[in-house]
Amino acid sequence: MDLSCFVAGKQITSERKLSVLNPYNGQRAGSVALAGRDHTEAAIKAALSAGEPLTRFERSTILDRARQLLEERREEFARLITSESGLCIRETHYEVGRASDVLRFAAIEALRDDGQSFSCDISPQGKARKIFTLREPLSCAVAITPFNHPLNQVAHKLAPAIAAGTPIILKPSEKTPLTALKFAELIYEAGLPGPMLSMLLGPTAEVAELLVRDPRVELVSFTGSVAVGKRIAETAGYKKLVLELGGNDPLIVLDDADLETAVHLAAEGSFRNSGQRCTAVKRILVHENIAGEFTRRLVAKTGDYKCGDPLDPETRVGTVIDEAAAIYLETVVQEAVGSGAKVLMGGKRQGAQIQPTVIADVPRDCRMILLESFGPLAPIVVVKDLDDAIAVANSTPYGLSSGVVTTNLNNAIKAVKRLRCGTVNINEVPGYRIESSPFGGIKDSGLGIKEGVIEAIKCMTTVKTFSLPW
Repeated sequence: MDLSCFVAGKQITSERKLSVLNPYNGQRAGSVALAGRDHTEAAIKAALSAGEPLTRFERSTILDRARQLLEERREEFARLITSESGLCIRETHYEVGRASDVLRFAAIEALRDDGQSFSCDISPQGKARKIFTLREPLSCAVAITPFNHPLNQVAHKLAPAIAAGTPIILKPSEKTPLTALKFAELIYEAGLPGPMLSMLLGPTAEVAELLVRDPRVELVSFTGSVAVGKRIAETAGYKKLVLELGGNDPLIVLDDADLETAVHLAAEGSFRNSGQRCTAVKRILVHENIAGEFTRRLVAKTGDYKCGDPLDPETRVGTVIDEAAAIYLETVVQEAVGSGAKVLMGGKRQGAQIQPTVIADVPRDCRMILLESFGPLAPIVVVKDLDDAIAVANSTPYGLSSGVVTTNLNNAIKAVKRLRCGTVNINEVPGYRIESSPFGGIKDSGLGIKEGVIEAIKCMTTVKTFSLPW
């Protein structure tokens, strides 16, 4: 599949090409004609000259039409995601469904007016006036997306911008650009005017850095690593920033937990999407009273997660994004073993594929506990009680999401209040949400600014206040 970047709805021509390889078999998945400095400038100018915003009805209609087109091409998009990411086909079908929900909810929100009114004659200092608010789109937004959800991450940037009426320039990951470009084609087909969307991929100095630094860009929305996110914060200048920078999310399993539920959540949270989710379970903190039985059951459950050909419907764990990522995970496991941990299941690597891995007796100061390990690893740390678990959970620089498995309401409330993160899910994986609910982290996981369709639309707009005699 040979694709090209877009500037204001038009494909660019370029002799510079990026080849995209399938992580599972190394075969060529496609190529992309790359953009340069001139294309970046043209995209910004196109956004700034987009003209009057579409009506709410027009924006909603485009989003709903895009959803219909995506659902018609569900299989095509699922296979494309698998070919460039190595994610198994059952996961990529699920991702297409999630992206469809993003478009659905954005279409609904495009019709919603959240303007407010305030009577002014409510105090001795007041008078007979009324204050109103309305939302206005930004003139130009930039979004930068990662590799791990090649479609849904892109949908979460583009759909709110369209709903808000904000022109947007998207820079997708160079590791998974094919899905993003095909999605752009679909959105244009759904009726979006060209200047409302450009999609660029090229050398950092000619594309990403220029977009981030340019004072004409009013918003940069970035999902990716802490290092890159902090670099963006340092260099972006005076503009709005939305940063979602990953997580090291714990699943806390207390001694009153339903063990069947706990094991299911631990496996799903650790191994789905090859463990490549910012909200994946990265640390399993298990009460000492049940640690032995929980571990035994998790090892047995892990056997259900077949690792193999991503296009095989029976495969539940495909590859990670590339062999370098798999080697890093292998190294992290070896370091833990060197510190006294025990690999009870999996741990073997072949190319970019690493088996779902259960590691017990993991010391609290291991790299896989302190930092984010982006893969299908399930490290178990034994804790004394809820207080100990909360202390361990809060001990890393991250603060995105968490899950707590308990049947005790008091424990649940205590965890919600004391865990330092953006989301706490009781008897659910850390990453549970719907596409319209607020999502985001604190500390090194983000600035506390939320995403999700509704919150993202707010970020893509400004509130204007005006008053009239009343």
